[in-house]
Amino acid sequence: MTQDLTQTRTAVVTGASSGIGAASARALAAQGFRVVCAARRTDRIEELAAEIGGEAVTCDINDADSVAALAAAVPVCHVLVNNAGGAVGVDRVEDADLDDWRWMYDVNVLGLVRVTQALLPALRASGDAVIVNVGSTAGRWAYEGGAGYTAAKHAVKVVSETLRLELNGEPIRICEVAPGMVRTDEFALVRFGGDREKADAVYAGVDQPLLAEDVADAISWVATRPSHVDIDELVIKPRAQAAAHKVHRS
Repeated sequence: MTQDLTQTRTAVVTGASSGIGAASARALAAQGFRVVCAARRTDRIEELAAEIGGEAVTCDINDADSVAALAAAVPVCHVLVNNAGGAVGVDRVEDADLDDWRWMYDVNVLGLVRVTQALLPALRASGDAVIVNVGSTAGRWAYEGGAGYTAAKHAVKVVSETLRLELNGEPIRICEVAPGMVRTDEFALVRFGGDREKADAVYAGVDQPLLAEDVADAISWVATRPSHVDIDELVIKPRAQAAAHKVHRS
C-alpha cells in the first residue's frame, strides 16, 4: 500500500538531466508527485519538466548560491533524491590524480550535503519527508583502480547513516539506494574521459545490466512507503553481478 498522494506532493531530483536522475523524475511524476528537476544543463531539464509536468531549476550542487536558489524555489519538499554524482578515472592509488579525487568527493559527498542542508527546512515543513541518497555498491566493496570513487561512495553511506541518527524523532526518513552495474548513457563515458570503446567494454558480454529505469523504480518504491516505514538501504544489482569483481560475462 502506497501513501496517500491525493494532495500534490513535491519531489526534488538532483542530476535530473540524464540517467538515473531523469528516470527517477519520470517515475516519481508517474506516482503523482510534482517533480522539481535540478541539474546544470538547462535545456535538458526544461525538456524533461515539460514532458512530466514538473519544474526545471538550473542548479550546480557545488555552488552555494545555486543551491540556495533551488531551496528558495521549493518551500515544501516531500522527497529529496540526492542523485547527482559520478566517477572519473581508474587510476591506482599510487598514480591517483588528486584533482579527480577532489572532484568526486565534491560532487558525490559535499554536493549531497550542501543540497540536504539547504532543503531541510522544506523537508521539515512537509511533515512527512523522505531523503533518498543514491549511493553505490562501490560504497560497500573496494576494487583496484576505484579508490577515489569507492571512498566517496563509502562517505555517502556513512553520511546517510549519520543523518538517520541525527534526525531521529523528526518526520524525515533517510534511505540510501545503492546500485551495482547500471548501463546509462553517460556514467562510464565520463569515467573514461569520453572514450566510447573503454566505456562499452565495461558492459561487454554482460547479460542485462541494470538500466536507469530499474534504479528509478526502486527509488520510487522507497519514496512511496507508508510514513512509518523507513527503508534504511536498498542494494540493487543485475543478476549477472555477484560482487564488484564477480560479473558473469558470456
